Amino acid sequence: MSDRDLLHPLASPATAWHILGAGSLGGLWATRLARAGLPVRLILRDAARLAAYRAHGSHLTLIEQDRCVQWPIPAETADGSEPIERLLVACKAYDAEQAVAALRPRLSAQADVILLQNGLGSQEAVAALIQPRRCIFASSTEGAFREADWQVRFAGHGFTWLGDVQDPAAPTALLDDLHTAGISHEWTPDILTRLWRKLALNCAINPLTVLHDCRNGGLLEHPCEVATLCQELTELLQRCGQPVAAHDLHSDVLRVIQATAANYSSMYQDVAHGRRTEIAYLLGYVSAAARRHHCTIPHVQQLHHRLCQHLAAKGLRSD
Repeated sequence: MSDRDLLHPLASPATAWHILGAGSLGGLWATRLARAGLPVRLILRDAARLAAYRAHGSHLTLIEQDRCVQWPIPAETADGSEPIERLLVACKAYDAEQAVAALRPRLSAQADVILLQNGLGSQEAVAALIQPRRCIFASSTEGAFREADWQVRFAGHGFTWLGDVQDPAAPTALLDDLHTAGISHEWTPDILTRLWRKLALNCAINPLTVLHDCRNGGLLEHPCEVATLCQELTELLQRCGQPVAAHDLHSDVLRVIQATAANYSSMYQDVAHGRRTEIAYLLGYVSAAARRHHCTIPHVQQLHHRLCQHLAAKGLRSD
């Protein structure tokens, strides 16, 4: 061994990121991690989906400020053989538990699993499934949508909060990767507050955009309905021991409506494309929490019932 080797030991190889779900946020994280030179692998739904990706050229396209760049990223299905040290779960909330269960045999004992699901409920299920491995909950305000298959547009810079309800210690190496990839983030010891707040925001906005068939800004024409929902959701958050998430909720909902006035909510887009929504992890979770805490929220529960009927009329599931 030379003196140079002693002065500059070989760096340990970077931990590979396995991305489960190649939709908007999954694609956005995958392309930015790849752009930073970090090892990334996509985990696709099945062999047919993998064949389609390979036929496409085995690359994802990131569109940012009208600049399109293709990033070659290898892909596989859940039955691959490589152990998984770091898994980003970016699929829909209703798919998360089953998808992670298929990957559990591949998770190393020290694996970090990061969950990017909307609403609440799926996180607890996945955490119980993979214990004692580390499960990191995430809440993101980044805007992204698929313009076509394997193509994601970065629609708006946002922020991602991450935390572990079981362990407040920050995972330094993982966060260093996010910094390298330019993913704005912060580690928080109180991630549940962030998730409850986002849950309430989504419940006050998304279902109404579906029922009123409007962009987010269209809800400004229904101020009383929005205010009533916010009042009930505030009471529920307080009853559930989340006073910080409850603070000034109505003002924050109005701010989000105005800031995203030209956008269609994610639930609106799901219904418009005939896709299953995450209603069970939004209004369904809220309704169940209200029953547990003996909290009366009649307008929220009526909204849940109306939305279920609306989805059924369109042949869509409401579970």
